[in-house]
Amino acid sequence: MQPYVFAILLAGLAGLSMPLGGFLAWCEHIRNPKLRDEVLHAVAAFGGGALTSAVALVLVPEGAQALPAVLAVLLFAAGGGVFYLADTMLQKRGGSGALLLAMLLDYVPEAMALGAMLVADAATAWLLALMIFLQNLPEGFAAFRDVWSGDSPAWHVLLAFVGLAALGPVCALAGLVWLAEAHAVLGAIMVFAAGGILYLLFQDIAPKAHSSRSSVPALGAVAGFALGLAGHLLTV
Repeated sequence: MQPYVFAILLAGLAGLSMPLGGFLAWCEHIRNPKLRDEVLHAVAAFGGGALTSAVALVLVPEGAQALPAVLAVLLFAAGGGVFYLADTMLQKRGGSGALLLAMLLDYVPEAMALGAMLVADAATAWLLALMIFLQNLPEGFAAFRDVWSGDSPAWHVLLAFVGLAALGPVCALAGLVWLAEAHAVLGAIMVFAAGGILYLLFQDIAPKAHSSRSSVPALGAVAGFALGLAGHLLTV
């Protein structure tokens, strides 16, 4: 199979879990209010744990490896600062979307890394695509509930998620064509995204995942990180 077709297929399949997670959130109808609260908070925490693993195990170590230490720190801080401004603007407009932003900050650089990896190690690229799919599923679920207010048809949001998933193949092609040898550029993108994700995790995602009535969400966060750890150990 041509590398370009392979990159499009892998990244596209990995990204489809975003609208799939949104669809599952739309279909969710748990009658028991206590159980429903636990499940929704646990899913949000699972997504947060998966995002934490992406920052700690993939984006920062892989990105910083290709950069001078000072530049890596500055880019990480800049990512947090830029997404502080973006989050502030969203809040002033009365909107949400922190989970959606964090999901994209995770998906876009990982899709680029997926494309770049196809040049050197196609087998590992398969595993990375699977891990992106598994991470995006709970993130898509939580992001859908975060952005859908019920005022507009749910399929509008799901269609938007499909469009966002289409960014994956584009980013994978960019990684394959331009970034396979440009390690510093890809590293800069990954570290910048990591700073943005960490800000959003502590500002918006973790507080929303917390439930005073149950410790299940905290266990969900551990499970989400364990998923990312498993994927990291399989790909190293």
